[in-house]
Amino acid sequence: MLMEGNSRYVSGNITQNGQNMVQRRIELISGQDPYAVVLGCSDSRIPPEIIFDQGLGDIFVVRTAGQVLDNASLGSIEYAVEHLQVPLVVVLGHDGCGAVNATLEGGEAPCHMKCLVESIQPAVDEARITGNESELLDNSIDNNIKNIERELKNASSILSERVKNGELAIVAARYNMETGVVVI
Repeated sequence: MLMEGNSRYVSGNITQNGQNMVQRRIELISGQDPYAVVLGCSDSRIPPEIIFDQGLGDIFVVRTAGQVLDNASLGSIEYAVEHLQVPLVVVLGHDGCGAVNATLEGGEAPCHMKCLVESIQPAVDEARITGNESELLDNSIDNNIKNIERELKNASSILSERVKNGELAIVAARYNMETGVVVI
């Protein structure tokens, strides 16, 4: 459903703008039943509900710069999986990620931004070892997405047990800024 929605978004045939928001909001008063969690970057150009053409209550979205996984975001994902029975978690990165690029450029990160750089740094270090300089940002972005996917699969018993039992899929995806296409 996410990829079908992304295809609609890319082609300009979005359907959710036509959704009766008032009626849907009333339907959701008694509770939510999202079918996916999207852990995405906070970048304002990549709102998951829009790029996947989803409506109210369809997806449970957690966003941090560089889609960095911290205790609050992990707890939010666990909540969606444990209490809402969500069967899919998508780690959504994107081209030209500013948080990854800032980590790549180095220097001193001020205040709380330091935790973002510390989380992303292993992906950059891995890209420097395995890739060429011209693809360093792209490889760092891909490594960061994959590292977070792997971390989620092992981060907590709530998630790892459901993955092991086939009740939960955790996948990495990347958004192309130029085309709007999401690739899993």
